[in-house]
Amino acid sequence: MTSLFFPPSCHPTRVSIIGAGKVGGTLAQRIAESNVANVVLLDVVEGLPQGVALDLMQAGSVEGHDRKIQGTNDYADTAGSDVVVITAGRPRTPGMSRSDLIETNAPIVAKAAAEAMAYSPDAVFLIVTNPLDVMTYIAWQVTKLAPFRIMGMAGVLDSARFQTFIAMELNVSVADVSATVMGSHGDLMVPLPRYSTVNGIPITELLDEATIHRLIDRTRNGGAEIVGLLKTGGAYYAPASSIRMMVESILLNRRRLLPTSAYLQGEYGMKDIFLGVPCWLGCRGVERVLELPLTDDERHALETCAASVREGIEKADSILASTAGLKF
Repeated sequence: MTSLFFPPSCHPTRVSIIGAGKVGGTLAQRIAESNVANVVLLDVVEGLPQGVALDLMQAGSVEGHDRKIQGTNDYADTAGSDVVVITAGRPRTPGMSRSDLIETNAPIVAKAAAEAMAYSPDAVFLIVTNPLDVMTYIAWQVTKLAPFRIMGMAGVLDSARFQTFIAMELNVSVADVSATVMGSHGDLMVPLPRYSTVNGIPITELLDEATIHRLIDRTRNGGAEIVGLLKTGGAYYAPASSIRMMVESILLNRRRLLPTSAYLQGEYGMKDIFLGVPCWLGCRGVERVLELPLTDDERHALETCAASVREGIEKADSILASTAGLKF
């Protein structure tokens, strides 16, 4: 007689992506095809997340993975997520800065964070919507999460752009290049040549000062350059890859040292602000912030970033107080 064995129920990891636009859809593909987690893709537009999810599920038959991708308009379907990624919001158009998006995106992020938190109170939250550092602060205030459980994706992307431009300039493999960018995700970001290397050799030993400054300027305008070329939207391949790297470090507890918009509680002499700094990311979220020794000029540049982010927070506070009755 044959007996049936029923294994204990499994609880596969789940990542919910709020916003099924190009960044969200590409991220869903990256996560599923990397076999990192099952994905719930949510958007307010009826049919959009369902269509993207079905297309990606069919692609899975070719790519050879069994990850589930669900499209939905209902936050209840995101329940029990291990990680929530918020990409929802308006993208930039040519001539627009990230800070110009505060009025539109602040209410969107506040609502998305609150809704997702209601169904996944134990999740780690990763914010992508611009202006990123400001939106991360808003999401933190709305959710009341412990600071280590919420962060913003920017530094990985900005560092990847700097890394790419260095490799292109030197005509070397990008695999040998490591770049470090701190500060806010915007024109005031702080690329650090002293901590950017090619196979361990600082680029200050390989490139002259004028060339380094040119690459820094291109990095600071890396997103705007793509927006200008596309004309109808912003980057999404590199952002999605950057988010996937962070999600993987969290879900697999890899504890990778990655530049992250994290809540500072005295590090670098700053408090009560989210800003891009090197962090170890593990299963609990931001496990620790690394404080790099900075020159006076580098520290001043970081403080300038912080001042700009605080201005954005004040603007978002005013907008949400008048439109949603929220006051930080």
